[in-house]
Amino acid sequence: MSKLADKVALVTGASKGIGAAIARQLAADGASVVVNYASSQAGAEAVVAEISQAGGQAVAVGGDVSRADDARRLTEAAIEHFGRLDILVNNSGVYEFSALDDISEAHYRRQFDINVLGLLWVTQAAAKHMSDGGSIVNVSSLATRIVPPNSAVYSGTKGAVEAITGVLAQELGPRRIRVNAVSPGMVETEGTQTAGIIGSDMAADTVKRTPLGRIGEPQDIASIVAFLASDDSYWLTGENLYAAGGMR
Repeated sequence: MSKLADKVALVTGASKGIGAAIARQLAADGASVVVNYASSQAGAEAVVAEISQAGGQAVAVGGDVSRADDARRLTEAAIEHFGRLDILVNNSGVYEFSALDDISEAHYRRQFDINVLGLLWVTQAAAKHMSDGGSIVNVSSLATRIVPPNSAVYSGTKGAVEAITGVLAQELGPRRIRVNAVSPGMVETEGTQTAGIIGSDMAADTVKRTPLGRIGEPQDIASIVAFLASDDSYWLTGENLYAAGGMR
């Protein structure tokens, strides 16, 4: 039997990249999946089509996680379409590096509103519907550990994600809802390609510093998230797993 059979998952920011890979993996493991998107409806529907063609169940639902009403609507969509909610993956996130002198309020607000406030809104809404024994997985970043220059705001948001993970593991533990995080290193996605990171000197240096000798792929992260979402990790909560091929 698939390890997530009869489970229902909501994955935020799942129209591409890591989020899309997570949605596909959870579906492959038996879960019905709500594929959230902020702007790329076509991307989310393509993910849903892939899942459906493979014999799984999924639905695309638009929503801006930084808006409380949208967050509630996402969780309600899981109940409407699939009757329950067992797994939440808070994957939605944005990044924009900027030197200290160039940080603006808009730069700060955009990243904290989506990466931190959005996580809180969706988790707040989801926890009301989750049955005992549920699993929440927050996507953080290795940036909190290697603290690259010009990432004060972005690394700050992910530091908050990791602190929130620990706090909510304490709060939701009595309901047997586990809360964990995964912190990817550099991953080759549409975003890192567009930003010019892949193929750059930074990418080459990352490969040199990574014991497993390559940049990550979305599936590398998806497999770890699926583990944290499943009962295979039933004795883990409040943990943060670094998924970076050994880079520290």
